[in-house]
Amino acid sequence: MTDYHINVFYSDEDQSYIADIPDFEMCSAHGETPEEALREVLIARDAIIESMKERRQPIPEPRYRPAIYEATRR
Repeated sequence: MTDYHINVFYSDEDQSYIADIPDFEMCSAHGETPEEALREVLIARDAIIESMKERRQPIPEPRYRPAIYEATRR
């Protein structure tokens, strides 16, 4: 499986950790710990990919990279 960038951060507003995958619009999850948020977003990612396959939609290639990685490539 292709690796996608995953953001994990604490949200004061939600009082929980949030994980999201920028390459998939609307793919995010939350948890009481960073590990729980990560587990949940991976489940969401797999469900999205399975749904896209069933609908014969193209699976996006990883394209999101944080700006810090782009800066070091120059």
